[in-house]
Amino acid sequence: MYETLVLTVDSPIATITLNRPEQLNTIVPPMPDEIEQAVNACVRNDDVKVIILRGAGRAFCGGFNFGDGFHHWDEHLTTDGKWDPGKDFVMATAGAVSPTQKFMSIWRSPKPVIAQVHGWCVGGGSDYALAADLVIASDDARIGTPYSRMWGAYLSGMWIYRLGLTRAKEFGLTGKPLSGKLAAEVGLINESVPFSELEATVKKRAEQLASIPLSQLSAQKLVINHAIENMGLASTQVLGPILDGLMRNTPDALDFIEYANEAGVRSAVAKRDGLFGDYSQADADDKPDPNNVIHL
Repeated sequence: MYETLVLTVDSPIATITLNRPEQLNTIVPPMPDEIEQAVNACVRNDDVKVIILRGAGRAFCGGFNFGDGFHHWDEHLTTDGKWDPGKDFVMATAGAVSPTQKFMSIWRSPKPVIAQVHGWCVGGGSDYALAADLVIASDDARIGTPYSRMWGAYLSGMWIYRLGLTRAKEFGLTGKPLSGKLAAEVGLINESVPFSELEATVKKRAEQLASIPLSQLSAQKLVINHAIENMGLASTQVLGPILDGLMRNTPDALDFIEYANEAGVRSAVAKRDGLFGDYSQADADDKPDPNNVIHL
């Protein structure tokens, strides 16, 4: 039923697995739609009480795929081959088409969602993970927003609401990634464990939640979510994606994409991250272990 993910149900726990492992589960159409569809299917399934989100292969999600200059989104972004800011802001804000709002189906689900993060969890992939209720990562995972440096802006705002002002400024301005261990220490995520313990830890937490009446889980999630929404979450999610569209079309951003098309994405990313020495430019010890793989 799905092109980009797999949905399995082992009552009372459902698992949504991003399934583009050779592409690090990068986001392309119809992934946002399918995430929304899979979450809604779990909400409608009376046998499901808890949802686990994860990625197949060696990464949770490598973010939006811009290897082809974002042309796989042209229907909603361009007119006659040129960027159309009117179309872009509609796509960014309309629930029917906005990738961010489709990811936020995770947030809106009355059933608790646990993100099981390993490997790379970057860019839009981090927005996807941080929309979950609980985030548990492997110690060697890397969570970050490289778009802070070029070609983007915070989309869902969940980094801001989870981190608070001081840390949000630090990571929002620099774009530097956090290991799973550091992400837990600063409060971005709930817990970090060795990869060998990740699946069992997530399963145990899901089983614990599933032992609680669904009405209790839904009530607690609802009141917490509304407290955050009363802090302006909806406004943040209007501004962020609109700014993201602008940042993808500045002279600097267009030069970045042109360079990526000519020299390759790897070269463009190396140029972006070289001074920071992270992401693909990091030493092996500062990257996820490529041997840590999730199998379907």
